[in-house]
Amino acid sequence: MGELLDPEGNETRAIWGLVDFSGRDVVEVGCGDGRLTWRYAAAAATVRAIEPVEEAIGRARAAMPETLRGHVTFETGDVSTTVLGQGAYDVALLSRSL
Repeated sequence: MGELLDPEGNETRAIWGLVDFSGRDVVEVGCGDGRLTWRYAAAAATVRAIEPVEEAIGRARAAMPETLRGHVTFETGDVSTTVLGQGAYDVALLSRSL
């Protein structure tokens, strides 16, 4: 059996209690297979999700809901070498990335 993702909704409530993603451009560092991405992406304007593990990115892309295609971009990369662009994002989200 796989990992249960926030079965009580605590992590999701905490994130939404800190950040209003509505209409925001988000960069998510260490997105893994998208386990956190799906909890906020529909509200965001855009999401650029970066992960160094190619297999995880493949799972995230395969699991992406049709409604988020063209709105969420998953890419393999390391944040220390990925060009983000100054002021390009309203929100930076890191989960299990440090």
